[in-house]
Amino acid sequence: MSFSLLSLSLLFALLLSITLAVTLGSVEIRPGTVWKIALTHVPFVGERIEADWSRAQHTIIWEIRFPRVLLAAVVGAGLSVVGVTIQSLVRNSLADPYILGVSSGASVGATLVILFGAFSMYGQYALSAGAFLGSLVSILLIFSLSRLGGQNSTVRLLMAGIAISAVLSAITSLLIFAAPNEHGIRSVLFWMSGSLAGAKWEYLTIPTLVVVACLGVLLVQYRALNAMLMGEESASTLGVNTVRFRKLLLVITALLTGVIVAISGAIGFVGLMMPHIVRVIVGSDHRRVLPVSALLGAIFLIWADALARLSFAPEELPIGIITALCGGPFFIWLMLRSSYSFGGDGR
Repeated sequence: MSFSLLSLSLLFALLLSITLAVTLGSVEIRPGTVWKIALTHVPFVGERIEADWSRAQHTIIWEIRFPRVLLAAVVGAGLSVVGVTIQSLVRNSLADPYILGVSSGASVGATLVILFGAFSMYGQYALSAGAFLGSLVSILLIFSLSRLGGQNSTVRLLMAGIAISAVLSAITSLLIFAAPNEHGIRSVLFWMSGSLAGAKWEYLTIPTLVVVACLGVLLVQYRALNAMLMGEESASTLGVNTVRFRKLLLVITALLTGVIVAISGAIGFVGLMMPHIVRVIVGSDHRRVLPVSALLGAIFLIWADALARLSFAPEELPIGIITALCGGPFFIWLMLRSSYSFGGDGR
């Protein structure tokens, strides 16, 4: 299948997934009604559409399900893009924001907000601010630690990330242990497993802009990303300023992880699985890997979230449980594929 046909197929699958996911729930709604209601909010077009749905259906679709499904698409795309970025950065097929400790930093910030009311001056954005600042501090610590002694290599960066991740995870556990109330502990544990239940239209703008902007920057730099897969020395001989480029990748990783974790909690395995699947399908050229990973990640998380909210309705599973149940068997399958290697099959 050509790359253009694959991209069009994934775009169609994404649109179909959004439509079907919005219709799923305790109240039955036809697919046509979903887009009629959406179009009523488009200037000039909405006036020509005759309403054949109830006010309750309008509220359920427009205020609850639509923002949640779209947020799942944005978060899935962002996690996949950050997975591609960080695996190229450390040249390790098992790397993701959780291993480097970036999401652990976000968890510390969010835990301080939920349990102790930190950053209360930011009001409803306190959780986002706490998670983002936590991820930013962690990435700065990792980068500073990796440069100690005047050396700055990918191996030291990965080791620094693992060390910082362990320390920050311990701090989060300590904060939970010292929590003043049981309700706060339950909230933190649910948030740490990931959830899109709090999705609102006003929460979509910033994550969408950040994901699109970071994806655009990475696509412009796809040749440097391809060169980094061959090693820093090889990349340098090809004209890549590896020190400056690593800083750019670190900033993109911190920004994407902070924004996404702040809005959805810690959702693992998406950034780990999608790049591998995409490299098997389209090869290792980042001009193809990045957009296909974003589309596939969006589709995957839409259905993972639908399964999380419907499988035990009216109770809701943390979405991190669904992604972990998919991620474990996937890596066993990947391990058994003797032909697979990091960077795909060399195409």
